[in-house]
Amino acid sequence: MAPTTASRLGAAVRTAARSPLWRAVLVAVLLVAGLGGWWLSAGRSPGYPRGEVRFATGVQRGVYDRYGQLLQAHVSGAMPGVRLALDNSEGSIDNLTRVITGQDTFAIATADAVADYQSPGKDRLRAIARLYDDYLQLVVPASSPVRRTADLKGLRVGVGLPQSGVNLVTKRLLAAAGLDPDRDIVPVSAGVGDAADQLREGRLDAFFWSGGLPTSALTDLSEHMKIRVVPLGDLSEALHKAEGGGTDAYRAATMPKGTYPNAEPKDAVATVAVPNLLITRDDVDPALVEGMTRAVIDSRDQIGAQVHAAQLVDLRTAVYTDPLPLHTGAARYYRSVKP
Repeated sequence: MAPTTASRLGAAVRTAARSPLWRAVLVAVLLVAGLGGWWLSAGRSPGYPRGEVRFATGVQRGVYDRYGQLLQAHVSGAMPGVRLALDNSEGSIDNLTRVITGQDTFAIATADAVADYQSPGKDRLRAIARLYDDYLQLVVPASSPVRRTADLKGLRVGVGLPQSGVNLVTKRLLAAAGLDPDRDIVPVSAGVGDAADQLREGRLDAFFWSGGLPTSALTDLSEHMKIRVVPLGDLSEALHKAEGGGTDAYRAATMPKGTYPNAEPKDAVATVAVPNLLITRDDVDPALVEGMTRAVIDSRDQIGAQVHAAQLVDLRTAVYTDPLPLHTGAARYYRSVKP
């Protein structure tokens, strides 16, 4: 049988490879080919602007903070050339201002805070995805006589930081319970970490928190002292009738049994939930937003393993970002993965 062209070529290469001179030539050719491939791939643009991008999270030891850290790690590998820089903030309202003024490109904010926000530039806000729901939580020592929100009268109560979504919804919860937030309690401005520390040290009688489940600061607190989560479900209907925008974002919800294994009660707790949105501005590069949207969806399982609330991030619900329209880059991503 006559040898084929391929077999003759292979034989020639094997013969040449026995010569030291030809071996050097072959190595040089392969090296140049490899460098050429690297050069071409390195010269390709990823389609989005590279460099540092700032992301506003929330208070330290809160769920926004931890979610941001994990997303930062994912983006470093999923979006070559993009460095996600995290900024702690007071929370949702602060984040809205930071995005509008250009201090940050991306941020997380609750839907009620977005709807209630009235500052100039709000019309430039855009959504990337609906993430997970925050659950409203009222935490007291297990021995506290407080059994409902109305029992907080005259007590020292952590109400969140001034520019946080916690502060916004806390005032509404207190009003729904018939309490004046400024007169009927002793309000204390504190993020969840500080509030937990103050409760443990006896400097607070109770504190409100709005966050994904579970919140690590509350888990840690329950391991150092006996705490109880007070039900808030009886205020759900009244919240919908509260003054201000975004009250339709609230829904009756239940904290599952065992959310905080060392806390009371051991059963599920009726409360209220509100969605979180990942936000940006209308002038942010669509390709950058598309890449960020993909990173958020693709990192769900990785982040959800450590931030359980993130397991609820889902393509089917991510597009429901009322009261904000989707950014064009986010919409482009969702269209690309639509079945």
